[in-house]
Amino acid sequence: MSLPAIRRNNVLLLFGEFVAEHAANGAEPLGLAARFAQKLQISASMWSQIKKGRVISDKLARQIESHCGKAPLWLDAPQAAEPLPDLGEERFVELARQAYRAQNARGKRALRTILLEHANPPQAQSPR
Repeated sequence: MSLPAIRRNNVLLLFGEFVAEHAANGAEPLGLAARFAQKLQISASMWSQIKKGRVISDKLARQIESHCGKAPLWLDAPQAAEPLPDLGEERFVELARQAYRAQNARGKRALRTILLEHANPPQAQSPR
């Protein structure tokens, strides 16, 4: 796995821990992404870009580690096999489960086909 992918997985793991901690204290999930961005001292827009795959620079990685109480280079080493699912992912899985259960065999195959088509989106071709 590449360093950008490791960093992204690890920061998503930190976000999952942040959400779990705040949810355990009764916090509403709405606005937690912005609060996590504040904790990291980055903009909500930057946090959104990171979640979508923006590369985390060395400087930003050290900043994230510092604000989350992690040792230097913690973000650069694999911490978990997969990042914890976020609330949006959980809602999607539940919606997919409901849609799947409501379908007959043909509908279930169609849903599966759609998901398989989107599981590995084609790479954008470079301009010539």
